Amino acid sequence: MIDLYKGDCLEVMDELIAEGVKTQVMFTSPPYNMNLRIRNGKYCSRQIVKEFTTKYQSFSDNLPMEDYFEFNKNVIEKSLQVSDIVFYNVQFLTGNKPALFRLMGEFHLQLKEFIIWDKINAQPAIGEGVLNSQFEVILVLDKNNAISRKFKDGNFNRGTLSNLWSIKRGKKIHKTHGATFPIELAEKIVENFTKIGDSIIDPFMGSGTTGVACKNLNRDFIGIEMDEGYFKIAEDRIDAA
Repeated sequence: MIDLYKGDCLEVMDELIAEGVKTQVMFTSPPYNMNLRIRNGKYCSRQIVKEFTTKYQSFSDNLPMEDYFEFNKNVIEKSLQVSDIVFYNVQFLTGNKPALFRLMGEFHLQLKEFIIWDKINAQPAIGEGVLNSQFEVILVLDKNNAISRKFKDGNFNRGTLSNLWSIKRGKKIHKTHGATFPIELAEKIVENFTKIGDSIIDPFMGSGTTGVACKNLNRDFIGIEMDEGYFKIAEDRIDAA
């Protein structure tokens, strides 16, 4: 079963919670707040630097830090009401670091594990004296048994799966979407942490990679996307899978 919703993820998840919808896993990557930069020691939008600006149609991706923290806090809180396990992929950048560090503290009782996604081909630094960005972090949250590192529904044998995954970055699906998951990353989550017939939700569906992985591996999928252009891309990709 594939259910796709076009709309704000917080509003749609409220509707799902009210309807009693439950999924086994949530896997997503929220907006990175890439357009919030520092100038003269203060945060500002980098919309003025057009070649570096992410061109989302539905949002500016430059929330003030407190707003970005509150937004992600709300997303995670609702995600833990819908799903047993949450895989929340983040990248530490100028426009989000303080908020992400706060989020780890806010949900320290639900944090179960960290998975390091090594993208192999490092993203070039944007300036002198800046480290290349080669990895992203998947925060794994468990609302029922975070104190244990054991995944009770894990589909992997002892010693066969580490928390360091080396997977090349995904190919750009659309010229305005530069943060596409590689299908291998989504399938690794789906295959190792769910069973056939389980349900996975992605509240930031983007171009639909998680949905394609679910369809390939016979899992149910709920996808939410507010951007009309990306929603259509995701819909077409999942239909064609």
